[in-house]
Amino acid sequence: MREIVLDTETTGLSPQGGDRLVEIGCVELINHIPTGKHFHAYINPERFMPEEAFRIHGLGDDFLADKPLFKAVASEFRDFIGDATLVIHNASFDMGFLNAELEWAGLARLTNTVIDTVMVARQKHPGARVSLDALCKHYGIDNSRRTLHGALLDSQILAEVYLELIGGKQVSLALVAEVETTTISLTRTRTAVTPRPVALPGRISAAEAEAHAAFIAKMGEGALWTRYRASEAAE
Repeated sequence: MREIVLDTETTGLSPQGGDRLVEIGCVELINHIPTGKHFHAYINPERFMPEEAFRIHGLGDDFLADKPLFKAVASEFRDFIGDATLVIHNASFDMGFLNAELEWAGLARLTNTVIDTVMVARQKHPGARVSLDALCKHYGIDNSRRTLHGALLDSQILAEVYLELIGGKQVSLALVAEVETTTISLTRTRTAVTPRPVALPGRISAAEAEAHAAFIAKMGEGALWTRYRASEAAE
């Protein structure tokens, strides 16, 4: 399962009011595991940056002046996200801007499935604050690097929050364990085992071995241990 955790920065709150995208950041998850792949772009909004927006993300007119227009990065962005599920905090905001920019560029709107982590957090923590900073504090996620908003940094932090919200760390560990178990199993079936040059010494005494044998005998011929020992002897 492929998911893209996504965040944007803008010149303001409303594309209908003339605000534009200035940054897109995305990170890839496969089966809830970060792959290290990401997409990141700064965008020239073709307008002046309002002071209130600049105070949020620190992206000013001089910095953005030589950055590409949205249309120049749209194809690469869409290729990166593909048909993956998008994971976004307050998704209506980011999706509104992305679809507005796509329409202004003469391109089709996004039709990807979207998971809004604000809604997930509200369901999991009714009545609690669900801002990204509040969730980081709740889950003990270090967001000390987040002195200003930044789309790529925020998407990386959101990926950690998302995994906590869905219990994904446990899922990820289970998947990794499953992969390792499969690898070990394949290795054992395809690779001949080289015997030790000197056998390891026994770890139980003769009396312990005798007591164990008597215990197994009481379990009858159908005991699993009896079948195991017969199989071991046959090999």
